[in-house]
Amino acid sequence: MATSRARRVLGYLESGKNLAGSACGVAGLGLTLAGVAGAYWPLVIAGLYGAGALIAPPERVAPPPFDPSEEVDALRADFARLGEYLGEVELPATAGARWAGLLELYGALLEPGWVAEVLATEPEAVHALSRAIRRDVPECVDTYNRTRWWNRLTPGGESPERHLERQLDLLYEEAESVTADLREAEARRQQTHTAYLEERGRS
Repeated sequence: MATSRARRVLGYLESGKNLAGSACGVAGLGLTLAGVAGAYWPLVIAGLYGAGALIAPPERVAPPPFDPSEEVDALRADFARLGEYLGEVELPATAGARWAGLLELYGALLEPGWVAEVLATEPEAVHALSRAIRRDVPECVDTYNRTRWWNRLTPGGESPERHLERQLDLLYEEAESVTADLREAEARRQQTHTAYLEERGRS
């Protein structure tokens, strides 16, 4: 505890507030030596020190260093768990091709390598993929299984299989949109680097 207190004291001594207050206190000492402060010189010096400490800007606290690749790693682990979950539930054979295409696209985006590195630099793409893998796909499957059970008791209306197929189509379109956005982001980076090299060559 003593070490922590000493660290706080040392931190304050090195802070901008103490430096600003000390500078104002030195100015008060100058006024005292010039005979301006008179008999109230201790109050003048203390007041100027306090004023300097108050008007000094607050200390800037550096934000914690977040690593975007850690979120992609966590998402990759969740995608693996999603695959295990899908292997245990009963899914309609009619949607087999849609499932295969969707999971293949997710896997390609999350596969370790330069694509995943590009993904890590695009927070919106990571959010969209995270939402699909962690919420949308499990909810589609769970809703299909529950609806199918009710449909056995009261058949009629549009089949649960058809609803699931439409949901998978929408998720695939969203994944394709994410892929297109990443491709455009990488193209912009290439164009920026080309412009930089051209500018450097001219200078």
